[in-house]
Amino acid sequence: MAIRRMSVVVLMLAISAGAGAQQNRIDVVRPDAPELSAFGRYDIGVRTMSFTDADRVDVVNTIPGEEAPLYDRRLSVEIWYPAELGDRGSPGGEYTTETRNLQITAILSGKAVRGAAPLAVQGNFPLVILSHGYPGNRYLMSHLGENLASKGYVVASIDHTDSTYQNQQPIASTLYNRAKDQRFVLQAIADYASEFGSYLAGLVNVNNTAIIGFSMGGYGVLNNLGAPYSESVIEAQIAPPNRLLRELTAENPEFRIKLDPRIRAGVAIAPWGMNTGFFNADVLQGITLPTLYVAGSVDGTAGYQEGTRAIFENAVNSDRLLLTFVNGGHSVAAPIPLPVEILNSEDQAGAGHYTDAVWDSVRSNNILQHFVTAFLDLHLKDDPGKEAYLDLIPDPTQGIFSVRDGQPTPEHNYWQGFAMGTAVGLTLEHLLPGE
Repeated sequence: MAIRRMSVVVLMLAISAGAGAQQNRIDVVRPDAPELSAFGRYDIGVRTMSFTDADRVDVVNTIPGEEAPLYDRRLSVEIWYPAELGDRGSPGGEYTTETRNLQITAILSGKAVRGAAPLAVQGNFPLVILSHGYPGNRYLMSHLGENLASKGYVVASIDHTDSTYQNQQPIASTLYNRAKDQRFVLQAIADYASEFGSYLAGLVNVNNTAIIGFSMGGYGVLNNLGAPYSESVIEAQIAPPNRLLRELTAENPEFRIKLDPRIRAGVAIAPWGMNTGFFNADVLQGITLPTLYVAGSVDGTAGYQEGTRAIFENAVNSDRLLLTFVNGGHSVAAPIPLPVEILNSEDQAGAGHYTDAVWDSVRSNNILQHFVTAFLDLHLKDDPGKEAYLDLIPDPTQGIFSVRDGQPTPEHNYWQGFAMGTAVGLTLEHLLPGE
């Protein structure tokens, strides 16, 4: 009987993962997913908006030694929010998106309904900003956007100009614009929510904001949490010309003044920059906000020991967590699963952008959803009940799973929200300010 039950579970996992991949579903929750990855009680609406930051420095067209030109920087933003469907029918909708393979367009399927009415009740829901990698786009972490919106968050995912699949420019623009884009979108949403008749009016609380960034998105998150970039990189070969990056370093006396106090927490997934000198131990001391770091232990892009782990260890003035996917690479948790259009194509270029050599994407997405939910609920919603999902023994294999009649026994110390054996391959470490 035990063997038969195991066979059924394995078959269910295979069907779930296979069906989700074939349909490009971003809302799959596997049977072995941890508890908080499940979707919440709210229906989800989604809308695409465009915000323009007037008179931003045009890094791409800046000539060394000459005055930098200015331009109107336009950003497309996907916004997920708690909704009431009314006569709009059942949940569900599609997204059409370019992919890492520029020859292929993908159709994603999820739970959100485009244009749905926002929840009529004054929600006062926290704001979460999603910031993709280089390159990427606003749908790269759409699985997380929908998931969080169903739990009472307004989620804004940015298309970072000069950093998307279709308009990728030299990295100098991203180095200068990433943190500024994140702050600008926060202010743009605040301005829009204050307008009469705005669908976000009364729905979103911008004074209660978190930023989640993957790779170069994480590079921006750390800056907005209080870590100036290292002064030594202002004139680096890949840096923007004319010392433009100085604005985002401690060499600028107004750096800390310009930090946005509405940002209360951050999630940095495989944040880029420590292993290349853009951060160091000194600048990381400027981070004072709660931070969840997520990384694969064999990340070959942002680095692990010399990258995300080093950031975690040196951000000594903050309350911080490090979730590690053992043997995971750079793309272990953040991106949506590999689009079936690439999988079924003769040209599978770009597939590695969405996949990991060891971890199944749906599983790692579910694990990320679980821990991000616990972290944001604790720090943005002040929900003390979520602390139990984060106050864990670092290595679950050293824990004891002991449940009798559905209730944990006194010796039970396995990870909260995980079924027996399902936390294997993960570690979670916690350091307090001063540690």
